Amino acid sequence: MSPDKPLATAQAARPATVPLYAAGFVTAFGAHSIAAGLGSQSGNIGLTLLNLGILLALYDVAEVFLKPVFGALSDRIGAKPVVVGGLLAFAALSLIGLGAADPLVLALARLGQGAAASAFSPASSAMVARMARGGKAGTYFGRYGSWKSLGYIIGPPLGAGLILAGGFPLLFGTLSAVAAVTALWVLLSVPNLEPLPRKRYTVMDLARQLGERRFLVPTLVLAAATGALGAAVGFLPALAARHGMDAFAGTAAVSVLALGSVLTQPWIGRLRDRNAVTDNKGTTTGLLLIAAGIAAVALAPGVVTIFVAAACIGTGIGAVTPLGFAHLADATPPERMGRTMGSAELGRELGDAGGPLLVGGIATATALPFGLGALALLVAAASIPRLAPVKPGP
Repeated sequence: MSPDKPLATAQAARPATVPLYAAGFVTAFGAHSIAAGLGSQSGNIGLTLLNLGILLALYDVAEVFLKPVFGALSDRIGAKPVVVGGLLAFAALSLIGLGAADPLVLALARLGQGAAASAFSPASSAMVARMARGGKAGTYFGRYGSWKSLGYIIGPPLGAGLILAGGFPLLFGTLSAVAAVTALWVLLSVPNLEPLPRKRYTVMDLARQLGERRFLVPTLVLAAATGALGAAVGFLPALAARHGMDAFAGTAAVSVLALGSVLTQPWIGRLRDRNAVTDNKGTTTGLLLIAAGIAAVALAPGVVTIFVAAACIGTGIGAVTPLGFAHLADATPPERMGRTMGSAELGRELGDAGGPLLVGGIATATALPFGLGALALLVAAASIPRLAPVKPGP
């Protein structure tokens, strides 16, 4: 089968990307409703800053090992079965949280959710990338990222409300139901994109491709932004609580971060497709804005600073994320899109796991502002490498 046939099918099925955007919403809602809840409830369940960092990272640790595997699987058998299967597994494994009464059960549930998300997250990204061929990668990934950010907005306050109403079991039950409904939506509404013919790659070929500048630099950019996001979602509520703010106000700061990302991503994506912003300038500006927000809250923590920093971090993430993914989509042959997206997501999850662990570890040895300051320096350093020029796919 020629590559043109599945691409033509994908072009005709563009409205069917909405269920894939919803799959992105599920992983964000699942990860960050629990993460913000852990941050605001850390004192009530006996978590130290280091233990909080470990629990925040567990979701991503599972994804680090499994996302490249499921990404490659989606290239081999098609992405849709991987998306549906991953969502159903997420729904089932979330049920572990119905018995959440201590940090160990929470850790098991969060690890299981991360393993399931490692299937449907890269597979849905790969489907979006194939549907976006023809100079629309910025627009499509802007929308996809915006739906994820909606999960960040809704997740923290809704998670806090569900925890107040019925504890962590009610939150996990809600997540299970949302994932199951989304799986059914994808099954009924998203067309199958047939796997494309692929050449056989050796281990050396894979190592060479992953070492290419056009893969490494955008993945580094995405990892830095996601590391800042993972740390901010957990530690902004904890920092707010230490400055006299209640749990709802602390999670509201995370929603401000996410709102900045929601509003920025579709706009940046459209600008990118109109050649009004370059990938290099957009990602550099976004990373420096993220670093500035983190540095501000590290140097002068307070009620006003926390919300200003959240807005800066969210806007920066909103600029970086669609540009990084669109750059990868345009630089990758469609027959190995799943593997590339899975490998790039691995880099992001290393950042998402490493950000909280870095901040938590340094904060335990010194103080929280020093952990945040170290993260700000690393994010700023990630803005230095330049992206290789690419042309949009046909």
